[in-house]
Amino acid sequence: MGQRIGILAIQGDFEAHARVLRALGAEVVAVRHDFELEGLDALILPGGESTTIAKGLERLGLYEPIEAFAASGKRVLGTCAGAVLLAREVENHPVRSLGLLDIVAVRNAYGTQVDSFEALADETAPGLEGLRCVFIRAPRLRAPGAGVEILASVDGWPVAVRQKNVTAVTFHPELTPDTRVHEWLLGDRVA
Repeated sequence: MGQRIGILAIQGDFEAHARVLRALGAEVVAVRHDFELEGLDALILPGGESTTIAKGLERLGLYEPIEAFAASGKRVLGTCAGAVLLAREVENHPVRSLGLLDIVAVRNAYGTQVDSFEALADETAPGLEGLRCVFIRAPRLRAPGAGVEILASVDGWPVAVRQKNVTAVTFHPELTPDTRVHEWLLGDRVA
């Protein structure tokens, strides 16, 4: 069996991530309790509604366990709302975040659900060329700290960033056939 990857399963389309990971040979664990983090190789914080997910993290006592998981060096990926929850600071109706990524997330920066769109990344790190990005009520990332690497951008705005073992994307990689973001989580790619 492949790696054990957890997906925070409070709210959002965690099942779409699970399908991609299973196709790549990973064992998937739905995470709703701190003990479910044990034995995982990596964790995904999926898209969804960041206020609802933040309230769930608080209610279930998952903030500190996820912070400890990341501090242990395990890989963490946040997509869309998950990127918001990883940021050091959140703007536009702030929610409590984990502060694992030295960047500011601006919630719903591209508009409402009807403003959803797709775009090709115009600047990418090697290995992410031609990256197709699906934005749904997406956040915008700004003010990256010195330790944050920009992996991809659209119209000059960072849409994929990494700081050590923590990666955030403002789009939904689980909604395209491109598996490179999930492959990074499995350690199969550098980018």
